[in-house]
Amino acid sequence: MSDFLVIVESPAKAKTIERYLGKKYKVKASMGHVRDLPKSQMGVDIENKYEPKYITIRGKGPVMKELKTAAKKAKKIYLAADPDREGEAIAWHLAHSLDLDIGSDCRVVFNEITKDAIKESFKHPRPINMDLVDAQQARRILDRLVGYNISPLLWKKVKKGLSAGRVQSVALRLIIDREKEIQDFKPEEYWTIEADFTKDKQTFQGSFYGRGGKKLPLKSEAEVKEVLAAIKGNEFELANVTKKERKRNPALPFTTSSLQQEAARKLNFRAKKTMMIAQQLYEGIDLGKEGTVGLITYMRTDSTRISDVAQKETQEYVIAQHGKEYVKNTEEKKEKKDKKQSNAQDAHEAIRPTSILKEPSSLKEFLSRDQLRLYKLIWERFLASQMSAAIMDTVSADIANGDVVFRATGSKVKFPGFMKVYVEGSDDAKEEKENQLPTLEKGDKVTSEVIDPKQHFTQPPPRYTEARLVKTLEELGIGRPSTFAPTLDTIQKRGYVALDNKRFVPTELGGIVHEVMVEFFADIIDVEFTAKMEKDLDNVEEGQVQWVKVIDEFYKGFEGHLVKAEEEMEQIEIKDEPAGEDCEKCGFPMVFKMGRYGKFMACSNFPDCRNTKAIVKEIGVKCPTCHEGNIIERKSKKRRIFYGCDRYPECEFLSWDKPIERKCPKCEKLLVEKKLKKGVQIQCTACDYKEETQA
Repeated sequence: MSDFLVIVESPAKAKTIERYLGKKYKVKASMGHVRDLPKSQMGVDIENKYEPKYITIRGKGPVMKELKTAAKKAKKIYLAADPDREGEAIAWHLAHSLDLDIGSDCRVVFNEITKDAIKESFKHPRPINMDLVDAQQARRILDRLVGYNISPLLWKKVKKGLSAGRVQSVALRLIIDREKEIQDFKPEEYWTIEADFTKDKQTFQGSFYGRGGKKLPLKSEAEVKEVLAAIKGNEFELANVTKKERKRNPALPFTTSSLQQEAARKLNFRAKKTMMIAQQLYEGIDLGKEGTVGLITYMRTDSTRISDVAQKETQEYVIAQHGKEYVKNTEEKKEKKDKKQSNAQDAHEAIRPTSILKEPSSLKEFLSRDQLRLYKLIWERFLASQMSAAIMDTVSADIANGDVVFRATGSKVKFPGFMKVYVEGSDDAKEEKENQLPTLEKGDKVTSEVIDPKQHFTQPPPRYTEARLVKTLEELGIGRPSTFAPTLDTIQKRGYVALDNKRFVPTELGGIVHEVMVEFFADIIDVEFTAKMEKDLDNVEEGQVQWVKVIDEFYKGFEGHLVKAEEEMEQIEIKDEPAGEDCEKCGFPMVFKMGRYGKFMACSNFPDCRNTKAIVKEIGVKCPTCHEGNIIERKSKKRRIFYGCDRYPECEFLSWDKPIERKCPKCEKLLVEKKLKKGVQIQCTACDYKEETQA
């Protein structure tokens, strides 16, 4: 018989914690929530102050039986679910099912699964926080009222299996609005003039700035010719040289959203994958003789705060590894103070390693490749956040020929500071290039070797990647750390959006659902309305307002929209798009269908004929090898897109990069779209020809 029973959500977490607490403690897992609203009905009594009807989740009977048996044998029961709204609600449901007094000191919370943190948390148990529980209940009930009222309408009027939700509808709107911006975009012509200058046999680059000391944008070839005509000879003079010392501060430690964004940029991880691996690192990894250890703090957080203990340990590590000058000083800390968002709850610390002494290199044998990559990212980001600013020497020089002025800028690292460990990624397509300048002084003479005018066209705003969409949702105050990954997952599973080159593109179905929402439920997809609702729900958590009042204010307006939609929404028939060919098995026309992995062709005589075919997607390029076949898009067994000749196996041409129709202007060979971390670049497959990178 154990003196104490501790209940957590997952078996991995239970295993780690039990080892720290000793023989008197038995740690069991509830496997997540044990009670929820029923799936078969609304489960909310609207007439009785929105009273929720909770039932034991199907399949959880054996788990609850085991927990009740263990509870009867224990002198004291502790509920140690995650330290957030969801965890508090799980603890409350467990207390209800096990007949525990929610006012007793039964709740234990910790931000990291380490021996010291666990032992300390059990010294300070507390009652269940009903404000947190009410905040979770309010969100759950609100989402149920929206989903279980709108979704049946969509099933009846549009197509079965559709759904609508508060956050997912706004996310879909952002994607569709961006697509409309792209379609409506009218490119504008502009020109640049780049020049190579030489001083003391060293070449450096400069760009046309303006004339007569004023900045002058170039909008046409005629304006460019006018500038070039004004340049007399190839000798220029340095009209002005500005030298400055600039500080570059480190990025703050990770929050949930910034981790998802950076993991997408640097590791190419989807948001769902990032959170799954972070959960594993938080719950604990078996480190051999050391046993199972939690490697990072709780990964659902919007705070960048860190504990004094973690700061002190990291400062000592920085001094030992890099020297005292690399430690962030007090002034720098004030300068880089976190400008916390108004919607940040600051409930826990930032995401950081549980100990900076657990270097990624020492954990290689215990972690999978992806676990190690994500841990290394978190470890380096946190270490860098506690290091001193980098110091950059910057130079800006105005180079004049008559009234024509070019400008050259350059920078070099004077002191690397945090950059010795880590530099934050960027969503911008163009990376900063370090332009090494010679020693320049006002009045110096330089010569121009090459003056190269180039025509450009403005580009439309880029489609949303997962990282960009997460960042936008956070900035707008839509959703919370725990909702970003499931939201992106849902809109893809429903077929509302598809990923093209890792960017979201709305589907026809997504467009139809959005139009219905715009016409009948404009508030649900209104960004400001949804952000205000999030704030109201946060106020419930702060104990500033009753959850029933928040729900009631929303539902009074929502109910009217529902009645109107029921009466006025017309039936929308989504017809299968003809594929333009007949089934080779029965002769009926083939149609396009949407499946788990995108569109495919199926026989319209289903279910009598179940013939299906993959869609052969031609890209309008002749095969460069056999010159007879056409290049088509194919997919590997791992669903990765590649390009090959449609005469395969007679012709074995293939390319991971997408060929394009025009030939290389230098050698007449094949040009391809090369996907880079920062966008797409046109490159030749035979020579060194490259074009400007596009986002």
